[in-house]
Amino acid sequence: MARTQVSHRARSARRRDDSSKHVADELFGFDKYLRDVRGLGEGTRDRHRRIVGALLHQKFVRPPVDIAQLHRADVRRFMARQRKAESSPSYLASLGAALRSYFRYRTICGDSTTELVGAIATPVHWKLASLPRALGTDDVDRLLGPLPLRRWPKRFHAIVRCALDLGLRAGEVARLAIGDIDWREGTVTLRHTKSGRCDVLPLPISTGQALADYIQYERPSSADPAVFLRRLGTNEVSITPTAVAKLLARACQRVGLPGTSGHALRHTVACRLVERGSSLKEVADVLRHRSLETTRIYAKLDTPALACVALAWPGSSS
Repeated sequence: MARTQVSHRARSARRRDDSSKHVADELFGFDKYLRDVRGLGEGTRDRHRRIVGALLHQKFVRPPVDIAQLHRADVRRFMARQRKAESSPSYLASLGAALRSYFRYRTICGDSTTELVGAIATPVHWKLASLPRALGTDDVDRLLGPLPLRRWPKRFHAIVRCALDLGLRAGEVARLAIGDIDWREGTVTLRHTKSGRCDVLPLPISTGQALADYIQYERPSSADPAVFLRRLGTNEVSITPTAVAKLLARACQRVGLPGTSGHALRHTVACRLVERGSSLKEVADVLRHRSLETTRIYAKLDTPALACVALAWPGSSS
């Protein structure tokens, strides 16, 4: 009896391993498509892989991954389970986007996925319905003020400066290397950005000073070229985009801004530019948007320009 149970467990383990390998191979091809064909950044690709991987593991317990065996009901059940775990509009939009991208990829591979795409139902979420969430002057002052950090205070200050002054994304902060900073020219080079470009930005004095303080007085000696390091066991390794995002979110919570993400700091940069009279093209250049469509939401913050085109209220004298 004991041998039978052990044998059964061994076969189950082998099946799980085989399934995981086939799913991993499938996700590898999907990720290559997202990177080389769609040009998506690492963070978006990671979200898409997690969502699609959960679907494939749920359906294909045994190999191979055969899309012809995936039906509308499977997709609907999967989405229903995901909604129970997380029902925010942003997550549901990401859920639908990931599945559509995957089925588009399978179409390129020769599969018929029209029926599967039709099973994806996501609630309407108007992109420009709300205002960008930015920090006010008092919020920024609190964030830049002293925080009860037990270690790495200069690293934190430099990271906040990179987000507030340059509008860097968490991934761009994490990938920043020592050699990317030109102290003599006062510039910083961003490589492998979300848009796939290599951008050179002016380095503000406040940002440069924060980076110099961290590198000179707090950053450990390391052969790792990354500017920002973190401790992993007994070693210092480059910080990850997820760690940067969590660090900024926790800092915002400590200064009384719960629910504020690091992306709000990019919104703060854009709002400052609009308030100072910058055009949407200039805002797009600073934030390194590939399309002005992404920047359009900041037009809602340009109150003087909106006042010029506003229609008179019906029945008013003006």
